[in-house]
Amino acid sequence: MTERDVLDPERWRWRRLWRFGVGFVWLELQSLVFAIAIFAALAITSVVELPIPRYDALLLFALLLTVVLWATGWETTREVGVILAFHLIGLGLELFKVSVGSWVYPDEAWSKVGGVPLYSGFMYAAVGSYIVQAWRRFDLRVTGFRLWPMTLLAVAAYANFFTHHWIPDLRWLIAAGFLIELRGTLVHFTVREPRYRMPLVLSFLAIGLALWFAENAATLLGAWAYPDQLVAWTMVHVGKVGSWSLLVSLSFVIVAALKHLEGVLDGREDDKPSVVVTRRRERAQRRAEARREREDQGPESGQEQGSQDRSLET
Repeated sequence: MTERDVLDPERWRWRRLWRFGVGFVWLELQSLVFAIAIFAALAITSVVELPIPRYDALLLFALLLTVVLWATGWETTREVGVILAFHLIGLGLELFKVSVGSWVYPDEAWSKVGGVPLYSGFMYAAVGSYIVQAWRRFDLRVTGFRLWPMTLLAVAAYANFFTHHWIPDLRWLIAAGFLIELRGTLVHFTVREPRYRMPLVLSFLAIGLALWFAENAATLLGAWAYPDQLVAWTMVHVGKVGSWSLLVSLSFVIVAALKHLEGVLDGREDDKPSVVVTRRRERAQRRAEARREREDQGPESGQEQGSQDRSLET
């Protein structure tokens, strides 16, 4: 079956959009089980009086949720390991940001370390859970994705969340690097039976936007608070969309590394790469052919040169 481009205007006809939308939303909801459960816990604990501090209850719930999803097979053991990695990476960021006053956790709890409740890492873990679940349920693949350049950019994006407090903020330079590196990268996925493709950078922006909406909901529910939200809640600045998109890049690279080991990173046989990638491959092939020709001609050229030298000696 021919692969379909999500950005093709033909896809935006009402009947096709409806069929695609229903299937897409259903798979998204399945992929978001962990995140939806965490938000449900935030909502319930914001209105229900508990016998223990709220943040401690959220930590216990998140731990129980992880065990249940693993025991029921919803998350594999390897996926739980990825989620743990996200928890630790997120917790490290939280400890630093709270220490410099970027945001605060106003409620008291036994499970707070350095002003950060340990449940907070599970909000980052929810992002990791979504990506690994979506990868499996959408049969996701990527073409034109180079793991090492993306890893370097993702690490730089994560480091910038720390370093911009002392040196100039490099997020726009790093974002430009992502745009250049991802200019030919496509993500391929299945909804119902048809296969679709779209630019990976657009996926990063879409997830970043969704996380910005989630951040507004989370701060409204008192998950944490920015300094300007301590007196009365206000909407999170829209500039955070870019920050979340950069953070998503790190999340995606971690999962991509796992999928590379599992052999399910690169596109399937019927996943057509972008024109940029096709041209890149053609140039690489021409260079390889030219190199082989030089190698094949090398010994003959050497023999001819040796014969000429012996003739001169004679």
